[in-house]
Amino acid sequence: MTETQHDIIIGTILGDSYISRSQSGKTHIEIKQADRYKEYVFWLYHSLKKLFPVSIPRQRKDNQQWYVNSSFSDELNMLHKLFYVNRKKVIPRNIDKLLTSPISLAVWFMDDGTLDYRVKDHCAFHLCTNCFTKVEVRRLIKTLDSNFGIIASLHYTLCRGKRHARIYIGAKGRDQFIKLVSPYVLECFKYKLPKLYLAPQRLNL
Repeated sequence: MTETQHDIIIGTILGDSYISRSQSGKTHIEIKQADRYKEYVFWLYHSLKKLFPVSIPRQRKDNQQWYVNSSFSDELNMLHKLFYVNRKKVIPRNIDKLLTSPISLAVWFMDDGTLDYRVKDHCAFHLCTNCFTKVEVRRLIKTLDSNFGIIASLHYTLCRGKRHARIYIGAKGRDQFIKLVSPYVLECFKYKLPKLYLAPQRLNL
């Protein structure tokens, strides 16, 4: 696995992908997205081609989702041990040593980021971290600051009657955030960036 492939996997683990472990201890990564993000599934597939020597992206007939599962990989075992406890996704204490590349940040944003934008009035971003604890979210916020110079804060959102912690990137951090992620954001996710900030893509991996 190359360094860039490792960075992409870190980003998508923080986002929507899931590393599954069989009873025999073998691990593989599962990627799935809605039909309108087909471009993203194929981009992940080609970027991580070493993990998909046999599988190709396919579309489900029932909900039109695009999905692809990697082959079993020893290289994913360590990441599974770091990011999962009793099959639940967690944020490891050494996340500051793992989340170090802008491409990881961009992949995470494409998976789980949202834009909060009003013309001439407001521009901010949220990273949805509903499945993580408050302590884990604060750990991520600290890493954004120390590794990327992005100032963020912890906000709460209500989902099904429960309060969940999520990351808010407002005026103090948004320009640095946009500067780092915008070169990697795919066309199908450009709606998550204000038009004023759209940058040429840098996707030649």
